[in-house]
Amino acid sequence: MPARKKTARRRMRPVSKAGNGLTITWEGTREALGQAEAALQRQLRVLMKRGTARSQQAADALSAWRGRLGRERRKAVKQMEERLALLQTRARKERRAVGRYADEAVQGALAALNIPSRREVHELTRRVEELSRKIDGFRRAPRRTPRATPAVRVQAGAPA
Repeated sequence: MPARKKTARRRMRPVSKAGNGLTITWEGTREALGQAEAALQRQLRVLMKRGTARSQQAADALSAWRGRLGRERRKAVKQMEERLALLQTRARKERRAVGRYADEAVQGALAALNIPSRREVHELTRRVEELSRKIDGFRRAPRRTPRATPAVRVQAGAPA
């Protein structure tokens, strides 16, 4: 029995519903414009065969139609880019909101389980290190001998 060939599977990136809808709309628009152009060409050919339109008139009409199609395509692209920019902005805002909700949920779970947060652990570690440095400072400091106090005290106001 021959060994099966191993082929690498391509992983498809998930397409969002909005992105998928935009793609479908754009493809539909392009197809509709292409079909309209083809229909116009067929109609012009029929008119030319009947002799009701001259070739120069047909070429001029086709040129005008192509110019209009170009303008409509550019307009559709501009509208799609604007809508896509709005969707991207909205997605960024939603991503931030979801991040905040997730952080709040995690903090709530940690608080319910009485588990310190990373910030609290960091703060406690910093305080322990600070106290350790103070203790080490006390250990290293040389012991001072008390000063001898003068036997005679000078009274206030009396000449020395």
